[in-house]
Amino acid sequence: MPLTTFEEEIYLRTLTGRLVGKAVSDFGVNKLAVVAPRNIICTAIATATEAAFLDYTGGITYHFLVEPGKNEEEVAKRLAEFKPHATLLQFGGESPIEEMKKSFTALLKYIAENNVPGDIIVHVRIFAAGGLSEALKDEKVKEYLSKRNVLVYTVDFDHGRVIVNKINIEDNTLTPLKEYHVTLEHADLLNRSLKDRRVTFQ
Repeated sequence: MPLTTFEEEIYLRTLTGRLVGKAVSDFGVNKLAVVAPRNIICTAIATATEAAFLDYTGGITYHFLVEPGKNEEEVAKRLAEFKPHATLLQFGGESPIEEMKKSFTALLKYIAENNVPGDIIVHVRIFAAGGLSEALKDEKVKEYLSKRNVLVYTVDFDHGRVIVNKINIEDNTLTPLKEYHVTLEHADLLNRSLKDRRVTFQ
C-alpha cells in the first residue's frame, strides 16, 4: 500500500505536472497537445502540465479527453487537425493499468493512421507497464514513431531527479537528454507513492 493519502497523490501530480510543463518548454515546444483519460489523477497531472507550459512559454495547448474504448479514433483525428508540435500522452492514474494500456495502444494506432505531426512524449507509468512495447507490435505505429522524437520522463528516486529521455524505438533503450532536480517535498511524495519508502537520498 502506498504511504500517501489521496490528497497527497493529487498534490504529487501537481508538482510533477509543473516540472513536465517546464521540461516540454525547454525543448522549444510552443504548441502542445495533452491527452489524458477521464480520471482524477490523470487530469490533475495533465492540467498542471498545461498551466506550467502556458506560464513558461506563452504558447498554445489543449486538453484532449480520452474515454477508454470509446473515442480514441475521434481524438486522433482531432489531434491531426490541431497540428501540435508535440503530443503528451499522460496515461496512468488510478485506472486499471491493463485498461490504460489498451486505450494507449489504440490511440497510438489511430495517431499513426492520421499521421499526427510533432513529437510524442510518454508518461512514465504507461511506459514502465509496457504500453509502448505493446503499441510497437503494430508496424504502422513503429514506422510512424521512427520518424519523430519519442520521449519519456523517468524518476531517479535515490538522487531526487526527474530525467527526460529519448526512446530508441528499435530496442526500447533510453538516452537521457535533460534532468531536473526536485524539491525534498516532491522527492518524499514520489518515494512514498511509487516506492513505498521514505526519502533516502541526501
